[in-house]
Amino acid sequence: MENVKIKLARWIPLFILLSLTGIAGKTQKIPTGYDAKGILPVGYTDLEGKPAFKMSVKEYNGKWYLFTGHFWHSGWSVIDVTNPAKPTVARFMEGPPNTATFQMELHGNTMITALEKILPDFGGDTTRSFAEGIYIWDISNPLQPKRQGHFTTKGTGTHRNFYNGGKYVHLAAGMPGYKGNIYVIIDISNPSQPTEVSRWWVPGQKESETGPALQQDTPGDKKKEASLPLKDFMCGSDAEVSLHGPPYVIDSLVYLPYGSAGMIILNISDIRNPRQVARLDFSPPFHARFGVHSALPVPDKKFAFVNSEDVSYGEGPLAHASIVDITDVKDPKLMAIFPQPVHPSGKSYRQQKGWSGPHNFNHLLHNPDVQQQGDIFYMTWFNAGLRMYDVSDPHLPKEIGHFVPPHPRKRYGRMPKDELVVQTEDVVVDRRGYVYISDKNQGVYILKKE
Repeated sequence: MENVKIKLARWIPLFILLSLTGIAGKTQKIPTGYDAKGILPVGYTDLEGKPAFKMSVKEYNGKWYLFTGHFWHSGWSVIDVTNPAKPTVARFMEGPPNTATFQMELHGNTMITALEKILPDFGGDTTRSFAEGIYIWDISNPLQPKRQGHFTTKGTGTHRNFYNGGKYVHLAAGMPGYKGNIYVIIDISNPSQPTEVSRWWVPGQKESETGPALQQDTPGDKKKEASLPLKDFMCGSDAEVSLHGPPYVIDSLVYLPYGSAGMIILNISDIRNPRQVARLDFSPPFHARFGVHSALPVPDKKFAFVNSEDVSYGEGPLAHASIVDITDVKDPKLMAIFPQPVHPSGKSYRQQKGWSGPHNFNHLLHNPDVQQQGDIFYMTWFNAGLRMYDVSDPHLPKEIGHFVPPHPRKRYGRMPKDELVVQTEDVVVDRRGYVYISDKNQGVYILKKE
């Protein structure tokens, strides 16, 4: 009996360690009632009751980790997804109180997490103080992230940001003295002391602008005049000229998804003096508030994926998901519109409850652990779940599959305002081909194309 006790004493610490690393974790059942074609669930995690928003992935010493921001909880999680059928929360890092921490981004051993003022209905108190800007993290050990620095905007904070390695981070930032988010570049070569390098905005966003609009305000540089005032971008009562982000950088060009101002392309070969190369309008005819929500250039294919975000519960002008010809970046042209998903009833998803329309796609192609763009394109459509498209002919994208999760069983936040229905938020596909999707009121589903 004594020998048994000794053996148990030796094994208990090991069991605790295995539990902490997820090896001894329990497999969670995949919720039933989903609608799927061409892509099936292989795993699910409820994230310990903390629904995720933005996600990214990292391989480390042969193990795979999913990093997430959260929707209704301030903080970030690290999930061990080495075995996609058995995802396990390995770490949760508490964020600052009353602060939106939805958005995160990583590359190599650096993670950038956004901090911003919480909007109404997103779970915070708009009258209380909040943290803002970005945190800079060392994730060389994914299970022990270390915070290295904090950049502050002195305004409302940042939303979707971009980092592809190196010394610069590209922000969609709410800076004081501006209406809506603007484009800001910061230098993190010393992560403990991040510094602003330059900024750019749509003419008229700066509150103090009078007469000819100022296009840029780079510290130490001469201010230049722009030709288009803000009123030329205001397209309807819901118009919002604001950089949603992320600013997507390819070599010396950056593609800006700029709300009702459309998709804007800048040249940043002179990092302290961004200059406009081109702009493509989408509003009208499409709705204006988040007229361009995301823009993903794929230069080797000579096109970019572009979409809006509709938060109107199906009212007003139509949202869009599009393919844009960027063969000549000075003259981008609309190439194709993605087909609208069809509800099993045969009706449009715009006629269903909750937010509808396109939201996010497999965007993080600058991350070497993310699957690169081929002929299959993955995009979330809120109440229509995940949609899968064949884009081998970019002039004629075709839906070839979908995964719509079952409706949530528990409400974690105030949205959607009406019935508790599917609201699929984000998608990321790792190098192994596993597809991760998040939801406002559910955990993360892990899927695999058939």
